[in-house]
Amino acid sequence: MAKKTMKFKTELEQLLHLITHSLYSHREVFLREIISNACDAIDKVRFEGLTNAELLDGDSDWKITIRADKENKTLTISDNGIGMSQDAVIENLGTIAHSGTKAFLARAKEMGAENNPELIGQFGVGFYASFMVADDVTVITKAHGEAAVKWESKGTGSFTLSEADKTTRGTDIILHLKDDATEYLDSWTIRSTVKKFSDFVEHPILFLSTEKDEEKGTEEAKEEKLNTQTAIWLRPKSEIKDEEYAEFYKHISHDMKGPAETIHYKAEGAIEFRALLFIPEAKPFDMLMNNDPKAHLNLYVQRVFISNEFDNLLPGYLRFVKGVVDSSDLPLNVSREILQDNPMLDKIRSNLVGRILKTLAQMKEKNYDKFLKFHAEFSTILKEGLQTDWANKEKIADLLLFETTAKPAGEKTCFADYVENMAEGQEEILYLAGENRRSIQNSPYLESFKDKGQEVLLMIDPIDDFVIPQLMEYKGKKLKAVNKGDRDDKDALKEEEKQFEGFLGFAKDLLDGVKEVKLTTRLKDSAACIVGDEYSMSPHIEEMMRRMGQDVPKRESVLELNPEHPIVKKVQAMYDADKADPKIETYTRLLHDQAVIASGAKLDDPAAFAARINALLAD
Repeated sequence: MAKKTMKFKTELEQLLHLITHSLYSHREVFLREIISNACDAIDKVRFEGLTNAELLDGDSDWKITIRADKENKTLTISDNGIGMSQDAVIENLGTIAHSGTKAFLARAKEMGAENNPELIGQFGVGFYASFMVADDVTVITKAHGEAAVKWESKGTGSFTLSEADKTTRGTDIILHLKDDATEYLDSWTIRSTVKKFSDFVEHPILFLSTEKDEEKGTEEAKEEKLNTQTAIWLRPKSEIKDEEYAEFYKHISHDMKGPAETIHYKAEGAIEFRALLFIPEAKPFDMLMNNDPKAHLNLYVQRVFISNEFDNLLPGYLRFVKGVVDSSDLPLNVSREILQDNPMLDKIRSNLVGRILKTLAQMKEKNYDKFLKFHAEFSTILKEGLQTDWANKEKIADLLLFETTAKPAGEKTCFADYVENMAEGQEEILYLAGENRRSIQNSPYLESFKDKGQEVLLMIDPIDDFVIPQLMEYKGKKLKAVNKGDRDDKDALKEEEKQFEGFLGFAKDLLDGVKEVKLTTRLKDSAACIVGDEYSMSPHIEEMMRRMGQDVPKRESVLELNPEHPIVKKVQAMYDADKADPKIETYTRLLHDQAVIASGAKLDDPAAFAARINALLAD
């Protein structure tokens, strides 16, 4: 093949500028990307060799080799992977962001191959990270049964193709380093970079160097394995440093911070598996960028990647957990569909959930400040489990914290402490949900409980009003929303009810959307409040749904009046004196308006409310 020059299929200069200046924060990742591609190439030929042994050419001693030539300022990374034909070189290296790996995955799927190896190069730009450190890149590659090909480019819009003198399958990438990147020829830099990014890859990474013997005047070649090769989750905990855990976590989560907690264990018994799980300090990047409700643990079977899409491996309410599960009991050749229904996965799931919840409980007990940070980041997600995981809902409830009428703003309590501190004779866990503390801490619904010295939980997370009713009870104590249901002492209001009977009927007929107007003992300082029944949607939820553009069905509520309040007494007296007095309607509607506002809902007609206030002020 005669040497020929070809243009890239996209504007290389602009894209290379993006890759070298924006896509990667540190230049050292170029080596990680090349090694990852080399792993992919080995995995591809190993995978295809399962059905076509000729592709292996008798060479299955898988390895990645690095050579540094300080005299010529070149760094060479070689693999004995699948290699490329001339057409594959043009397709994969002549087109920016064309992923050969992605094409391979598609082809493997067409073949019905469900147990694909983990292939890293999904986006086709990792190779071009080479130009961050090199001003000239040469690729010499050979595929089984194909002539060797040499590809070369300076990253300036074109590349050359020519024949190469290579007899073995695989690929050599030769980087002609820039003057400011010669540090990557240093053996210490190479070792530390490989250790940092690629220590856990499956295939051995070898460093070939030469040492001069000054006395003998000879050079001796040395071969050093740089990576431990054993997957980190397969190594004993005692041998792994916190820094190694943190680096692996960052690799799988794309999180710049380290994990808050690491869970590394081997399950033995009915089913055996290893798990390396991480609880983040804060929401990882992928959680900030999307609202995927599924958990995505990486499932391996005998170190072969299967999938991270199994919904039944970890429930959605624990989707903030990152990590790896590796089982030797699951069949390696099982299809994803069969594995989805495999009962062993249910046992793994149960084990994982139990261990994660136990770890969080220990964090809460032993490192409360750290737990507070976790709770601030992930409690909203965790609370989803109250609706979906009935078997563990009390364990989840044990991890929840709430503000309360008994503590200053910002301080929180848990259900267990609340129950322990309940007032004498109190049988229910009392709570009030709302948009924020300031809007509900002086709510009319709290008045009688404050008067009795009873603590009320203030639930101000938007999800609380949806999920807390699903808990129903905790440690045998029923949960009770203080703005729902009847809480009056019937005997205490018998005389007042006779006195107010006429006015109460008048008010009920006057007010739309009110199914009943009654007197109450729940109020001490306020004149009126709106109350729903035990299972009605709260005004807080109704308002949130309206903000989201959803239709909210109209519901009839109960207007409760405080017979001891001066305004209520005044309206009652006006009604007894002259039922035709038009001011009675104005006062009655104002009582209803203020009750609606205090409930957290919005008035249907704010202008009418303002007009009534103005009329009252002008009187």
